[in-house]
Amino acid sequence: MMKIVVTGTRGIPQIMGGVETHCEELFPRLAKMGYDVTVIRRNWYAHDGLKEWKGVKLVDLSAPKKKSFEAIVHTFKAVLNARRHHADIIHIHAIGPALLTPLARLLGLKVVFTHHGPDYDRDKWGYAAKTMLKLGERLGARYANEVIVISDVIKNILAEKYHRTDTHLIYNGVPTPNATDYPEYFKELGIEKGSYILAMCRFVPEKKLDHLVAAYQQLLSKGETQGIRLVLAGDADFEDSYSRRLKSEARACGAVLTGFVKGRKLQALLTGARCFVLPSSHEGLPIALLEAMGYGLPAIVSDIPANLEVGLPAECYFPLGDIDALAARLAANISGEYHHVDYDMSKYDWDVIARQVSQVYQSTNKKR
Repeated sequence: MMKIVVTGTRGIPQIMGGVETHCEELFPRLAKMGYDVTVIRRNWYAHDGLKEWKGVKLVDLSAPKKKSFEAIVHTFKAVLNARRHHADIIHIHAIGPALLTPLARLLGLKVVFTHHGPDYDRDKWGYAAKTMLKLGERLGARYANEVIVISDVIKNILAEKYHRTDTHLIYNGVPTPNATDYPEYFKELGIEKGSYILAMCRFVPEKKLDHLVAAYQQLLSKGETQGIRLVLAGDADFEDSYSRRLKSEARACGAVLTGFVKGRKLQALLTGARCFVLPSSHEGLPIALLEAMGYGLPAIVSDIPANLEVGLPAECYFPLGDIDALAARLAANISGEYHHVDYDMSKYDWDVIARQVSQVYQSTNKKR
């Protein structure tokens, strides 16, 4: 039985984040296929006391509660743990943790690296952090035995910058939608099915939720919301001036702040939303958007390359940072009939994705 140790994620299950959702869907499937999978979690995100979940072993290791050091310190400990337990492969997620790829190789570990997006483009990072993230991308691309990318955009970045042309394009997936009514929760939030606009993500600058709030406020001031509420599902991992300002402005225009949600609450929000909005300036391949599409929600998204790669109709996109254009898209949705969209989601099937990752593991294990 091949032993796989996973790092670069905060952990699973029920932990907010794109990489976390990716790992939560992927690794139980690989465990079911016969792999011995251990996910190394960051202990202050994991409060459930679990040692195993859906066939995946869970190991909690400490990390400093500081965004600049959390990932790298935790990954260092995870690499040592993988070596100590004689893992066949360590699977490193994201470019920050990929800084430790050379160490893992020096310790005799085989490394699969999944590149989820150029995180150095995120607004929250300063110059020093961006420099380290770029170095992580370089080291992961150069020294990993196999590299998985989740979009053509990322595949092209690695080919152009590092001449790594043997990467494996394996998309993010979408869990099977579970249409859910939860009237008690909706009553608690003060919303009704079909009467709210939904955004769900972490409250960080690159998600540009402040632009969505500003666009909604613009419609509100003109009396064009027709009673449609704005729902922001998510929160900040690290409370800062941006997240505090965002929450204040959102509350001022009557938006509903749910906090982090998973499970039945999230399913209900996705089932009953009028549309889904993602105004971000940076994405790898946005799982939140794919989830919303899985539930058939009309989408309004910024025209960044990662969102364009999803291939939505032209009217779903607006120019990044153009609040007036975003407001116009919202107004068009509000004035139209409540409806759902039938998207082709076949290439985002997690079972297919798990088989593709398995093939990467088999290829890696054959290498010296």
